[in-house]
Amino acid sequence: MANFSKPSVPQFSVDVYQNEYLPEGGREVNAIVTVTATGGGTVGTAVGASYAPGQGPAAGVAIMVDCSGSMDYPPTKMRNARDATAAAIDTLRDGTHFAVIGGTHVAKEVYPGGGRLAVADRSSREQAKQALRRLSAGGGTAIGTWLRLADRLLASADVTIRHGILLTDGRNEHESPEDLRAALDSCAGRFTCDARGVGTDWEVKEVTGIASALLGTADIVADPTALAADFTQMMETAMGKEVADVALRLWTPVGTAIKFVKQVAPTVEQLTDRRTEAGPRAGDYPTGSWGDESRDYHVCVEVPTAGLGQEMLAARVSLVVPQPDGSVQNLGAQGLIRAVWTDDMVASTSINPQVAHYTGQAELAQAIQQGLDLRKAGDMDGATAKLGRAVQLASASGNADTAKLLAKVVDVVDATTGTVRLKAKVEEADEMTLETRSTKTVRVKK
Repeated sequence: MANFSKPSVPQFSVDVYQNEYLPEGGREVNAIVTVTATGGGTVGTAVGASYAPGQGPAAGVAIMVDCSGSMDYPPTKMRNARDATAAAIDTLRDGTHFAVIGGTHVAKEVYPGGGRLAVADRSSREQAKQALRRLSAGGGTAIGTWLRLADRLLASADVTIRHGILLTDGRNEHESPEDLRAALDSCAGRFTCDARGVGTDWEVKEVTGIASALLGTADIVADPTALAADFTQMMETAMGKEVADVALRLWTPVGTAIKFVKQVAPTVEQLTDRRTEAGPRAGDYPTGSWGDESRDYHVCVEVPTAGLGQEMLAARVSLVVPQPDGSVQNLGAQGLIRAVWTDDMVASTSINPQVAHYTGQAELAQAIQQGLDLRKAGDMDGATAKLGRAVQLASASGNADTAKLLAKVVDVVDATTGTVRLKAKVEEADEMTLETRSTKTVRVKK
């Protein structure tokens, strides 16, 4: 007899950290907005657990596996990809809709076929794993076609959580960058997608660009034997998602403008240009799907000047989920960003610790990316300066993981001053790992 337990939906909360004091004539207000979802996520904890129909969040997952010719070099790569996909299928919750796509210069339905999704149970998992055995490598790479097929399949089922997992080992050589961009634009907001590069023959900016556009995670799996563990973890996280399409809604009063909005933890993600208008003086910024988790956002608001002693509401932050009928469900959490003008120099010049920390983390990500680009372009002095600054920022903020990755690309002479020497020989996997993980941040100790 199956044990049906009703999962709880997460409760959302919003906390705002800022220094609201501005000097006379001051116009820029910075705040860190922490969004936390708690009390949900119980559904994803039991692998293969059973839930009564309609009691778990209905989820659909499309797994896109690179089957291009390069997956045969070495032959173990394709076998590891099959094993990893099988492990992900074993992690699916009963009742989850799913499909497996084989990706080359065209996209093929590997399982179940017929333009639809299968429903996970013991029998369909077994059939899917049998179908995986027929996967073989051959052909080119056109990732946009994989994404468009995933979108069509995920749209075929009545599910609230739609998620993709994409694995590639090579560059997207059989379609133009414009084709891939068009595919990403058409899929954005329709499903989230985690992207993984296996080995070292793929393009970091392609893989991270896919994950960024589709609000998922990106990572390198340099050693193909580690794929199964990575796929299992990705699927467990996907199974823990309870609420899809959450948007950060910012309302601002007349004369006030949003300068930028970016996610700053757990990774740096620019959201400013993803705004959709939401009625008078309000805009929605997409954040994707949520389980039990917490994320931080940096919001910068430009306010009109005001006299000393005056105060105003610079922005109101809320969380909403768009509904099919065009209305929105408000998740009930709210935060206020304020501005107060003062002649107290100490109050108006002190930087809020949260804002300072995440400004440094965003600069760290940028310094790494610029440093590696300069190194590839042969500008060794420029690369040394940028990567030295990155070492300094990682050290100052306690970002030990990034500091370790940097130490594989540069010899650190003095971390405090950012004095480094470029290593003469760098393993390609080490450089790609640093670039892929450059946007990962550490949270400020509250």
